[in-house]
Amino acid sequence: MKRLVLASGNPGKLRELSAILADLGFDLHPQSEFGVKEVPETGTTFVENAIIKARHAAQQTGLPALADDSGIEVDALDGAPGVYSARFAGENANDDANNALLVEKMRNVPAEQRSARYRAVIVLMRHAGDPSPLICEGSWEGMIQLTPRGDGGFGYDPYFYLPELGCTSAELSAAEKNRLSHRGQALAELKRRLQGDRVQQ
Repeated sequence: MKRLVLASGNPGKLRELSAILADLGFDLHPQSEFGVKEVPETGTTFVENAIIKARHAAQQTGLPALADDSGIEVDALDGAPGVYSARFAGENANDDANNALLVEKMRNVPAEQRSARYRAVIVLMRHAGDPSPLICEGSWEGMIQLTPRGDGGFGYDPYFYLPELGCTSAELSAAEKNRLSHRGQALAELKRRLQGDRVQQ
């Protein structure tokens, strides 16, 4: 198994990424396992933040590092919360607080104007000084609804409605979400680019 460090302590992300990458023979470990603390996300884009996180994890562990930066962009909020999705309601906000703020801001927006998308960027750095990290992206279109449905997933999933499926992303099975989601798309691209590529340890 090729050991990779995940530049996140988010258990939801660890589950999703591990499941998707397992068949490539990658053994994914959270950075917390190595005592690595989260680095400040000072970038203004998902790409910048993912590179910052991957480089930090690789520097601290000496292992190849995988980082994901993702969030939700709501058109009626001019693309917010975007890179601030995890801390929309404040630096130490949890999912409940972030979702409550989103619902509050969307309450007076007509249903047909609540378009949104999840966006994800996955970065794989073979080592801390990797001059050409793999950068893969994905996006997933949907609508914001004001009442939660489903108990799967994490983050904004109970409020992210998929019109073509008639359900929220929190109502999908884990396998279905991994196939359709922004992160699933980005990882599918990563898998395609890793075929035949060896990650040096």
